[in-house]
Amino acid sequence: MKRFWREVHVVEGGIRLDDKPVRTPGRAALMLPTPALAEAVADEWRGVGETLDPRAMPLTGLANAAIDRVARDPAAFAAGLAVYGESDLLYYRADGPAELVARQAAAWDPLLDWARRAFGVEFVVTSGVMHRAQPAETVARLGAAIAAYPPFALAALSPIGTITGTLVGALALADGAAGAEQLWLAATIDEEWQAEQWGDDDLALQAKAARRRDYEAAVRFLALAG
Repeated sequence: MKRFWREVHVVEGGIRLDDKPVRTPGRAALMLPTPALAEAVADEWRGVGETLDPRAMPLTGLANAAIDRVARDPAAFAAGLAVYGESDLLYYRADGPAELVARQAAAWDPLLDWARRAFGVEFVVTSGVMHRAQPAETVARLGAAIAAYPPFALAALSPIGTITGTLVGALALADGAAGAEQLWLAATIDEEWQAEQWGDDDLALQAKAARRRDYEAAVRFLALAG
């Protein structure tokens, strides 16, 4: 779509291009829950050049998802995220070398310890990649924790959990118990270890940079959504 508007305004939580309201792909009004998020989304529209590129508008994309996908059935969407609590990255540890084992423990144990205190749960932590079932109560309580978030937060927590591979980490970030950089470093320990041993691959670096951009956009969206 070519740019047809001259000015972008925030009007009562919605975005207007000149006098036309912006709508989601599902034709719902693009209404944002906080003034800060509304202004950030409006800035994406102000920054459009001659042609609109959705890839350069991640906050708008997340807002569209929150309205068109999540808000229609938040409980079902949250249930889909809760599944990640059954096979969280933090449960599966390397059995060697010792330095990698230590790095994982230093970054991952504090997140699990926080979840134990916050939700009164226990985890089955194992070496290797073979699936180990988690206690049913743990899975249920993590599911209840994610289900408590409103649609706009869920829209951000979905890519955060998917990109990092940890639902526990996403919940810690949303709660303020972990910082964005802390979670990113925790999620990329194995990747960084491999790069240290074998060197960086250009394609892998490009893919990692793309994931980092998506991650940072989701983290920003979560913070602005309130």
